[in-house]
Amino acid sequence: MELKYKPLSEFDDITIKQILQFGTIEEMIILPLSIGQHNPNWKYAQDICVKLSNHDDERVRANAALGLAYTARTKGKLEKHIVKPVLLKLLNDCTEYRWRIIDAIEDINLFMKWRIAEKAIEKYNTVHADM
Repeated sequence: MELKYKPLSEFDDITIKQILQFGTIEEMIILPLSIGQHNPNWKYAQDICVKLSNHDDERVRANAALGLAYTARTKGKLEKHIVKPVLLKLLNDCTEYRWRIIDAIEDINLFMKWRIAEKAIEKYNTVHADM
């Protein structure tokens, strides 16, 4: 399969609601990235990503974490008391895409000047460096 770069689509609020209700899995996978990158309302972006962090599909959950990282990078705002438990849950629950959760947490820590899960990530990296 050939990978091609495609800029993230920008969705208005009506389209976001339609995707949340009736969207395909492909749309759900892209949605948190698009919202984190483009939506000007950081709180709305955060809330949608938190909602998608509970999706049945692990790819959607992993991209929800990445959407939070995009929000941190583009808006410089997130609510730690809401985001931290979500990220810790995803770090424990997402096995196939744990690397993406770790990348998202590291980006959030960088842009928000937080220190979420540093010991857990260090332990994970140490264990996997030996493999």
